[in-house]
Amino acid sequence: MIAYIFFGGVTTLVNIGVFAVLDKMNWNYQLANVIAWFLSVLVAYLTNKVWVFSSHYTTFKAFIIEFVEFYFFRALTLIIDVIIMYIGISMLGWNAILVKVIDNVIVIIVNYVFSKWYIFKKV
Repeated sequence: MIAYIFFGGVTTLVNIGVFAVLDKMNWNYQLANVIAWFLSVLVAYLTNKVWVFSSHYTTFKAFIIEFVEFYFFRALTLIIDVIIMYIGISMLGWNAILVKVIDNVIVIIVNYVFSKWYIFKKV
């Protein structure tokens, strides 16, 4: 759990940092959000695989399955992410960075559940 929180923090910093830079450059917030998501998910996969869940596979097929499952479940939380961003920014008119921080708290919790119970489960 401590490793997940630490590397989740790293991933969150990547996500919010990339989003903030692109937002400051006046990019469309949803495009900035997806780019930030893509980069942070790559960081999350590598750190979760190696240091959080110590996932090991013995075949290339097992690697592909794990990688696809990871991105699939993260894509599900991207949908949650996009909805939260839309509600917070477009509908409520809140500050984009504030919404991104709130959004990340929710997404981190859901991602942990998916990673622990489905993706990096001990077989």
